[in-house]
Amino acid sequence: MFTTGFKFFFGLFGAFTAAALVYGYTTGGNHVGPISLGWKGGVGDHIGYGVLVGLAFVSLIVSLVLVSFRDADASAQARLQNLAEVLTDQPVAASFWPVVAAFGLGAAAVGLVLHPMVFVLGLALIFLSLIEWTMDAWSDRATGDRAINRELRNRIMAPIEIPVVGTLGVAVVVLAASRILLNVSKLEAVWVAGVVSALILGGAWLYASRPGLGRRLVRILGPVAALLLVVGGVLAAVAGEREFVHHEVEHHSDDTHEESGEPAVTEEGH
Repeated sequence: MFTTGFKFFFGLFGAFTAAALVYGYTTGGNHVGPISLGWKGGVGDHIGYGVLVGLAFVSLIVSLVLVSFRDADASAQARLQNLAEVLTDQPVAASFWPVVAAFGLGAAAVGLVLHPMVFVLGLALIFLSLIEWTMDAWSDRATGDRAINRELRNRIMAPIEIPVVGTLGVAVVVLAASRILLNVSKLEAVWVAGVVSALILGGAWLYASRPGLGRRLVRILGPVAALLLVVGGVLAAVAGEREFVHHEVEHHSDDTHEESGEPAVTEEGH
């Protein structure tokens, strides 16, 4: 049986899909381009069409998650687990994902004006926030024990979060650092890379020598350093790369020797 949450988000999926098709055809799409996601034909305005398709995809994923976990309904959970008592007094933990979603929405809006990379980053944050927020809402109401709820959530999301977050973290660090190093001069790039490497080495030594203090510093300085790196990468991407000067090497042909009266020397020395 379909749950109320599934019906709502699946309805959003249908509405966004229809809106994407109409928008694609009315902005220049042809053939079956808007239906096939651009595989066979054009889709019109790519940004608007992509946003609508992304919203439709997110709505579909959320609807499938909700119907899978029965909208986190306590009575449904009790029937599935053969529990005689329905737990209604369930603690709800504070979540920071709405703040991340709001930040992603602002980044996407700014990225439409500044740079496509900022826009894509904002959409990624919104998508990540929706998934994580949904799982937090489900796990908070799974049982009456907060520790068990957290364990249930980690059992489902940890195999997904660890590789995905690790991959995204490495990609963001490499991309942001490359934008910064390509924006400054060659000598400044060497100094920046050296200072950052020294800070990383010093932080690793402090973490290994004093674990208690190191963990606290990582919790405090880690998010701050990541935020500074992302902001610096975005500003450097907006400013653009430095000017690269290419030195051309002149090649003298045999015609030059003939005009000057000198014999041309071949590779064999004749």
